[in-house]
Amino acid sequence: MKTSERSKTSDAVFGLRMLRSLQNPAYRFYLSGSLCQFACLSMQIITGPLLMYRITGSPALLGTMALVSAFPMIFVSLFGGAIADRIPKKRVVIIGLLGSAVLAIVVALLLSAGYISRDNPDSWMILIVTALLMGSLMGLMMPALQAIVAEVVSREQLMNAVALNTMGMNVLNLIAPGLAGFMIDAFDFQAVYFTMAGLYLCGAFFISFLPGTSQPTSGGGNILGEIQKGFQYIRKDRMILFVLGFSLMVTVLAMPYQQLLPIYVDDILKVGATGMGVLMSVSGAGALVGSIILASSPNKKRGLMLMASGVVAGMALVVFSFSATWALSLSIIVFVGLAQTFRMTIGSTLLQAYAEPEYRGRVMSIFSMQWGFMSVCTFIAGLLAEYIPVQWILGSLAMLLIILSALVLIFIPSIRKLD
Repeated sequence: MKTSERSKTSDAVFGLRMLRSLQNPAYRFYLSGSLCQFACLSMQIITGPLLMYRITGSPALLGTMALVSAFPMIFVSLFGGAIADRIPKKRVVIIGLLGSAVLAIVVALLLSAGYISRDNPDSWMILIVTALLMGSLMGLMMPALQAIVAEVVSREQLMNAVALNTMGMNVLNLIAPGLAGFMIDAFDFQAVYFTMAGLYLCGAFFISFLPGTSQPTSGGGNILGEIQKGFQYIRKDRMILFVLGFSLMVTVLAMPYQQLLPIYVDDILKVGATGMGVLMSVSGAGALVGSIILASSPNKKRGLMLMASGVVAGMALVVFSFSATWALSLSIIVFVGLAQTFRMTIGSTLLQAYAEPEYRGRVMSIFSMQWGFMSVCTFIAGLLAEYIPVQWILGSLAMLLIILSALVLIFIPSIRKLD
């Protein structure tokens, strides 16, 4: 066979391997619904905080809004996981999406009527209540949305399915925030909320086409008892416990940099809002490359790659934290995005692959809680930044991440050897 023919064959095999989960019709419906939900989340990341700041001009209320949405993600997720193990996960996801659509429509109508505006000084409280309710719906829905993947695809396709979902999210991370910003400037905030409502409804429509998933095996007892049983299961299964703990550790120590990035672009790198957008895009590009690699990778050495992602993220963030050079910061942040994708994709895959089906929802609820804890850590880091240079705060977190990741890599061989 000629070299060119071998190259074409290799490319074709790579492409088929990377997209193999899309051969499953149920997964295509799942992916469409999941990406509709994430598109809304990507738009909300800039729309909600920007609306709050333009109404109030208060950084303190911005922090309050983040905390208000974080606590439901921590506590409601526990109930969301137990509920996902008691009733069909498809039903939980649809209820969450429809509830989110209703909230988005209410905010859009209140904006259109002028009730939420700078002229109404108390209207910021509506946004706080909305953040609380939206965080609660996310906490209810996300464990089921993540755990249902293992019921839609085979175990061999699981990492590919999760990686393709992450790839789509990374693409939306590059597009959706910019689209939301354009819509705000061109049509005002209500246009974004109406768009999000439509996307939530589309997501519910796609999820409704999923076939009936396996019947929940969790007992019908007290839900607090079911949550307790979930913790008991996680404590007994050392592999699940270590993967959850490692994922939580990396998220809490690595991800606060995103919320503190405005300090870097304005005061240290001095590149402004445009530079911040470029940094986020480059990080997103690194994340996209990581998801492409994982989507086409065999199910081997996943534990080792998970542990290594913490070391890589820590090393990259140490350099980024203390960098005052635009070119260096731009080149190093791509590795932050790459490591983040490896941690999210592999961590989710291992948990879904190895968790017992009757506990999968509760396991994924603990995995979902990491974003709430990250917001709390970010709030604390922001308070410390009033007194300590932000480089030392994020740099210290990154150095601690390197040390802890290296210790896990060396002293917990059972996780390192996981395929």
